[in-house]
Amino acid sequence: MPNFQGFTSSETFTSIPDSFLRDLLAEIEDADELRATLHAFWRIEHMEGPVRFLRRADFGAFASGADKAAARGTLLKVKNEAGEFFCLNSPRGRVSAEAIEGGKFDPSNVLNAPPVEHSNVFTLYEQNVGALTPMIADMLREAEKDYPSMWFEEAFEIAVGRNVRNWKYIEAILKRWKEKGKDERKDKQNAGETLDRYTEGEFAEYLKRD
Repeated sequence: MPNFQGFTSSETFTSIPDSFLRDLLAEIEDADELRATLHAFWRIEHMEGPVRFLRRADFGAFASGADKAAARGTLLKVKNEAGEFFCLNSPRGRVSAEAIEGGKFDPSNVLNAPPVEHSNVFTLYEQNVGALTPMIADMLREAEKDYPSMWFEEAFEIAVGRNVRNWKYIEAILKRWKEKGKDERKDKQNAGETLDRYTEGEFAEYLKRD
């Protein structure tokens, strides 16, 4: 057996529903079902777009486990003329299954793809603030469009330095830099003054946690 070297600080993590760990995990005796379910959590969470699904081929050698997961209800299986598809039995997954089954979405036009790698701002958020949610992920994507990528690490560093692990606070820093300019050399030379600036005035409300 290979000697696992441990998880790294740069990798992302997949969210697992509490009800799966609390209620279902102990009931699953088939290894392929467990593999298929965990694989679906991983792949689907890292996908983009409103309709997310997997094909049978995406499960590889443990595809039979996907059928067992569908029988249990953790996955939803949809069949139509385009093929056979699996969605998570979650609010988003149920909408996806209905869209495919009702013909509102044609999955045959979507190519199989590996999980989407999280960007640097996603990694910074998970490392310094907490687990990503779909709403937070959408806000981070919008922020990436509005601000230079090199600003994020310093903005997170400022927030962590003040123990304000709060996206609204970090976003307020980025907005200030965009609106009033950011002198990177001056900021680095006067790091203490820079940190203090974010605890006063317009930034005070963001000192409270979400």
